[in-house]
Amino acid sequence: YNPMSYPFSRTVMSNPPRTECMSSLEESVSPPVETTDVLGLPIAPLTFDESMERIERLIEARESSYFITANLNYAMLSARDAHLRTINRDAAFILADGMPLVWASRGGSRPIPERVAGSDLIFAIGELAARKDYGIFIFGGAPGVAEMASRRLEERYPGLRVVGTLSPPFREFTVEENAAIIEQIRAARPDVLILAFGQPKGEIWIHEHCRVLGVPLSTQLGASIDFAADRVRRAPRWIQRIGGEWVFRLACEPRRLFTRYWANGLFFLRALLVKSRR
Repeated sequence: YNPMSYPFSRTVMSNPPRTECMSSLEESVSPPVETTDVLGLPIAPLTFDESMERIERLIEARESSYFITANLNYAMLSARDAHLRTINRDAAFILADGMPLVWASRGGSRPIPERVAGSDLIFAIGELAARKDYGIFIFGGAPGVAEMASRRLEERYPGLRVVGTLSPPFREFTVEENAAIIEQIRAARPDVLILAFGQPKGEIWIHEHCRVLGVPLSTQLGASIDFAADRVRRAPRWIQRIGGEWVFRLACEPRRLFTRYWANGLFFLRALLVKSRR
């Protein structure tokens, strides 16, 4: 498999195989999302509002499902890992949480209309949950961050029910720990499960446990709970609008992010070269 053999952007009709987490979603979220293949990812070219409509429909369907917010780093990881590509096919949809994916889709027959950032979705989901009485479970992040995020969201959206929080250790879970985590989430009976793991750990964990959890909708939003907890400051809106949020984050955390962003940049440049040759 050669990820660079993909066209930079192409449109396909999403028709994923039936899986444990998508057993009867066709009726509840129809019509199917027409996806655009960007750097090997089947991205749903949805606006933010359209994404929230789909999210609400998935919750109301009461079937176990998940969606993915993908950035350039996730595209690079997926190109290297066949298992991630299976996870991507089984997702209800994948959103472009990264301006490079939006840019890469331009020139195709169905470009992505806008970036749909997980750091914005966490607040929109909180507002939706407060309005519709959905329960949310926040799982992940550094010790205490999930609890802090839940308090901030409950203050911001009166009536919001955060039915559980959990901050696991930064290591592989033992069989016993994993079983206890699953039981805690199941007992809380959330409508939405928000994970804050690193990529691709969160996506893999959701895919592996989607059915047994019995949660209508799960998603991995990573560092978004740090923003929700007011622990990390986001770039100003004008920087976000021009696609420069990654520069802002790199300036704030150069030691942690430089190597990853360097690798992402090389991956993107190789894709640009392939496109120019075509």
